[in-house]
Amino acid sequence: MASFQARGRDPLFDTNTAATLEKRGRELIGLALIALGLMVAAMIASYTPDDPSWLSATDAPVQNWMGRLGAYVAAPLFMIIGLGAWALAAVFLAWGVRLALHQGNGRAFSCLIFSPIWTALCAVYAAGLQASAGWTHHFGLGGLFGDMMMGSAINALPFAHATGLKIMQLGLGAGILALGAFVLGFTREELKSLGRFLLVSVVMTYATLVRMMGRGASGTMTMAQRMQAAGAERRAARAERRAAAAEAAQEADLVASAEPAPAAVPSASRVLRADMGVPPSPEAGFYDPDEDILEEAPMPQPEKQGFLSRMIRRADPDPLPEPELVEELIDHDVDVPGEDRIRAKIARAVKSRSTVLPGRQTPGIMADKPLTKGRGYGPQPIVFRDTPRQPALPPEPPLTAADRPLPPEPRLTAADPVPAPAAAPAPRTAPSAEEVSEPAPRVLPRAPAAEAEVDAELYSDLSDFDDYGDQDGFDDDYGDEAEVLSDDYQPEPAPQSTPQPRAAVPLPEPKKVVQQPVRKPVQPSKRAQAEAQPQLRFDDDGPEYELPPLSLLMSPDKIERHVLSDEALEENARMLETVLDDYGVKGEIVSVRPGPVVTMYELEPAPGLKASRVIGLADDIARSMSALSARVSTVPGRSVIGIELPNDNREMVSFREILAGRDYGDGKHKLPLALGKNIGGEPLVANLAKMPHLLIAGTTGSGKSVAINTMILSLLYKLTPEDLRLVMIDPKMLELSVYDGIPHLLSPVVTDPKKAVVALKWVVGEMEDRYRKMSKMGVRNIDGYNSRVEDALGKGEMFSRTVQTGFDDDTGEPVFETEEFEPKKMPYIVVIVDEMADLMMVAGKEIEACIQRLAQMARASGIHLIMATQRPSVDVITGTIKANFPTRISFQVTSKIDSRTILGEMGAEQLLGMGDMLYMAGGAKITRCHGPFVSDEEVEEIVNHLKAFGPPEYVGGVVSGPDEEKADNIDAVLGLNTGGNTGGEDALYDQAVAIVIKDRKCSTSYIQRKLGIGYNKAARLVEQMEDEGVVSPANHVGKREILVPEQA
Repeated sequence: MASFQARGRDPLFDTNTAATLEKRGRELIGLALIALGLMVAAMIASYTPDDPSWLSATDAPVQNWMGRLGAYVAAPLFMIIGLGAWALAAVFLAWGVRLALHQGNGRAFSCLIFSPIWTALCAVYAAGLQASAGWTHHFGLGGLFGDMMMGSAINALPFAHATGLKIMQLGLGAGILALGAFVLGFTREELKSLGRFLLVSVVMTYATLVRMMGRGASGTMTMAQRMQAAGAERRAARAERRAAAAEAAQEADLVASAEPAPAAVPSASRVLRADMGVPPSPEAGFYDPDEDILEEAPMPQPEKQGFLSRMIRRADPDPLPEPELVEELIDHDVDVPGEDRIRAKIARAVKSRSTVLPGRQTPGIMADKPLTKGRGYGPQPIVFRDTPRQPALPPEPPLTAADRPLPPEPRLTAADPVPAPAAAPAPRTAPSAEEVSEPAPRVLPRAPAAEAEVDAELYSDLSDFDDYGDQDGFDDDYGDEAEVLSDDYQPEPAPQSTPQPRAAVPLPEPKKVVQQPVRKPVQPSKRAQAEAQPQLRFDDDGPEYELPPLSLLMSPDKIERHVLSDEALEENARMLETVLDDYGVKGEIVSVRPGPVVTMYELEPAPGLKASRVIGLADDIARSMSALSARVSTVPGRSVIGIELPNDNREMVSFREILAGRDYGDGKHKLPLALGKNIGGEPLVANLAKMPHLLIAGTTGSGKSVAINTMILSLLYKLTPEDLRLVMIDPKMLELSVYDGIPHLLSPVVTDPKKAVVALKWVVGEMEDRYRKMSKMGVRNIDGYNSRVEDALGKGEMFSRTVQTGFDDDTGEPVFETEEFEPKKMPYIVVIVDEMADLMMVAGKEIEACIQRLAQMARASGIHLIMATQRPSVDVITGTIKANFPTRISFQVTSKIDSRTILGEMGAEQLLGMGDMLYMAGGAKITRCHGPFVSDEEVEEIVNHLKAFGPPEYVGGVVSGPDEEKADNIDAVLGLNTGGNTGGEDALYDQAVAIVIKDRKCSTSYIQRKLGIGYNKAARLVEQMEDEGVVSPANHVGKREILVPEQA
């Protein structure tokens, strides 16, 4: 079998085909790189830390544009190199375009080998930039790698950190530009072209801006020059036309006086019936063989007007209808010699045309000697009436600006025949009444003596008419015709005086009642600004304790804001006034103050109206206004009554926004509590150290538990375990158990009601110990004691105290000893009880005694109580507890009685729930507040952050109880006198036995009354006496026999 020799085999493709395939392959690779670059850019642009990734799992939908794959790729990129990931997208896109266009293929490998270095430089540069408020990661914009490299470089530089950071940023910026140009494959020619393009773009942009700014000025100058030139041309043309009019009038007079009258030729006359509005008949015309000798005057070309002139012309009134021509009756012989006929023709051409305005009742009277206006466009004869001026007719009013909508009407003309010296027809006399009614134009002779006076008047009127036409564009519309004035036309009399326009009386503006609160942007605290800065950790070891970052809470940018318009609020205010008027309440809404949850309408009642009457209408106002509820109360310090109605769209209060504000972050509060926002939208931060104790009440679902969580988190965000310790008592076993294990706790969360009594007694004992320590140091409160401790620790000294221990037996002098003890800082202790009703049911007497003792004396020792209950009845919130808790918060309750129990007044039953509360500070005025919302997930993240710093240091005596001696002392302080009831050695038991033996009576109620103890304790004493044989068991009627004999 013959073997195939591969060496001598022909190639599969020829050279051209192979080169073509290679080009197509590079183009495909380029397109693939472009697609990959776009995918990477989309991943980075749509990255959000809420998406699932390798390090976090969530059931929320993926928000990345590239789906779950994009989220899984973008998360590690951002964690490692941060914003430096954009360099990868730039490399892919740049080289994809170059390969697709066959540009720089030969140097691809040598350039791309430096792309990781360029990406690293971009990450380090981004680490030095300041992150925005939306950056929620604990690392900076350059990722973990960028933070590490930037921190190491700054530490290595022999400068201050701020100076070193600026030097690093300048160097990195220059290096990124230079290395980026090399990595992306730019050649020297391409860089030069790019520079020229940028330079040309800047120059063109500058030129465009200059041209745009100069166009307005140049256009204004051009328009002004055009208007000036047009005005000069109009004045020159006006002067020429006036001179031409005078010259033509003189020439016409000469021609008319020198030419003999031709023989009359019979012709048909045409009658104009102006009163009927009928146009003249076209058959009334007459052919003149010499008419062609005269050339028609050319029509004037309309001058090109500017934009301003066109706008003025648009404002002018519409032109009147085209006037009709009245043909002159030819009454001369056609056989007259040509020269005379031509001269007569010229005269007739000057007087040939007259117009008739529609709507005239009678035709105008013609004059025998017309004067033309000399407009330059053609003859425009002006004719007067045949009768002299009648004094009965008032003179025509002069033209004013107010008369412009109707153009002035010139006196009308009609051509009369040229008079003949011999055979001229007799002139017609004044018409009869029948002829006057006929709408035919008449020609009357005029006395020669009056010609000079009439000519002067004509020229004066002609000048006025000419001026008007030049101003308003009258020449364009009425250049060739004149109007015919009827006999019965009565001009309007001129007004005697021009009335001045009456000054408009300004109407009083309606008083604005809507007062939109000026919501200033929340000024971030120093801590919030510091967290927004990139964190550069220079030490490998983390801090022993770190306060929770604000990034663990939901950003306030995600909250939807709702703003009511002023019109809607005004309408609601007027509607509320109507509703109050229907119920007989007279008053006026003087102010409307909208807030995030409710809007308060301030009612100024009429004199003599009781506030209680308006407050009692709260339910009726809510029903009439179609609202869920309405709260009506007086406004402290003002004479108005506040009516609070809920908004249609309720705005959620952000807990992070309050913590990031200056009121909380930069405030001087020792124990700050972020309660929420008032009805005006302002943050409300209280100080638990000044309260000094807080009582909270509200039904289930009113937001009470969420409010307790926000108060606890407010303390955890501000204080470290060295400054604050917590004792949490949660009989419901659900609300506070999530905090179990944080380093602030003194003991695990107490859920057993019996252990809760022990914990409260331990707190009472701790209070007594603190008072003894403070009395030894001679200070008044915990702040003074802690300041002494800080001074002693700073000096490295011990606390010392000299006390007298007795007297010397020999000399009798007092003996003093120096007592030294270690200075130790005392933290604040906050006792939080979530449900007080359950504790009162188990041991009401002991709980009330402990609470009373703590509420009276614990403030100076730094111990504070926060107690909550969902059953604000008088058996839970007793008079003793209310008297020692001046600061109270009430959420929504079920009845007015509960509202009076917790606050002392009504109003809590009208709350909206879900964090809507009434806050009474120190027994003073009541403020409505909307509590912030904190989800369970946010609480868990904060607790996990705190647990990461180690387990808590519990104190054993909190739950197990103190020793017997100390317990007896605590009971004695509380007035309980309880102890172990075994062995017959208890003083209370001995006292009870003595009473029974002496009085020979024994019952639980009798022992309870005699010793002043609770029913449970008295029952146990009776049972103990029964066990020891002091009394017999109860018989069928409940009586016991005394088995101990009576002592003498």
